[in-house]
Amino acid sequence: MGHALCVCSRGTVIIDNKRYLFIQKLGEGGFSYVDLVEGLHDGHFYALKRILCHEQQDREEAQREADMHRLFSHPNILRLVAYCLRERGAKHEAWLLLPFFKRGTLWNEIERLKDKGNFLTEDQILWLLLGICRGLEAIHAKGYAHRDLKPTNILLGDEGQPVLMDLGSMNQACINVEGSRQALTLQDWAAQRCTISYRAPELFSVQSHCVIDERTDVWVRSMWSLGCVLYAMMFGEGPYDMVFQKGDSVALAVQNQLSIPQSPRHSSALRQLLASMMTVDPHQRPHIPLLLSQLEALQPPAPGQHTTQI
Repeated sequence: MGHALCVCSRGTVIIDNKRYLFIQKLGEGGFSYVDLVEGLHDGHFYALKRILCHEQQDREEAQREADMHRLFSHPNILRLVAYCLRERGAKHEAWLLLPFFKRGTLWNEIERLKDKGNFLTEDQILWLLLGICRGLEAIHAKGYAHRDLKPTNILLGDEGQPVLMDLGSMNQACINVEGSRQALTLQDWAAQRCTISYRAPELFSVQSHCVIDERTDVWVRSMWSLGCVLYAMMFGEGPYDMVFQKGDSVALAVQNQLSIPQSPRHSSALRQLLASMMTVDPHQRPHIPLLLSQLEALQPPAPGQHTTQI
């Protein structure tokens, strides 16, 4: 079930025979908390994610998230440092020890720039998108899809490189839906695990007989989701953020072809790339290998590559 853990005096914990000092809370969600801790053995900072587990299913899902992290050793996917399960009376807490990136998320960077009236440059967008695609390529190569790709789930490393996190929603990349019961189950799962304004059109009303594959990552779940991430990098907000905030139907909005605003900041090639990713018909969206080849062709020359980092 994981490594031994104990809570010690003076705000420290021991995970896998190493002592960590509690520094401060970083955030919390409905059933999880993230704390900043310092490894007293190495002086490095880490993010300690604590997931409240009320039932056996919660423990299994937390274990699965840890297992998903362990599948990868990739510069664009967040690695797992340690995992353990701690008993709290009749309940449990799953603890995931993860690297800490002081730059925060891609969304933090987008908002920071927007507050100053600025946006990411096209070179920066292309460099970030290439790293995100390489992370997704590694995930898809293992037979999985991320399923909840969005700017708040993309960290920025010390050199500004994108690092995919929150792997708890990952599942198999290709799902054959055979029958209405399976369609409803998948639809309900998507409603619970996939952020609504980044959710692919085919997940709002799953057909009784269809194939859901990794191209949902291209729009909203990964490919469709990736298109929404690209839109946010270009325009400072997701394409359906305002629809959701106004209380209008995102499910209806995503059924129509997205209108891409005109901007002198973006080349026609970047706009065409976004349009291909945001196609309502999932079968018309590109796979990651095609996107990677297109992105590599659009990257600026090597001597100026340092200017693309943020």
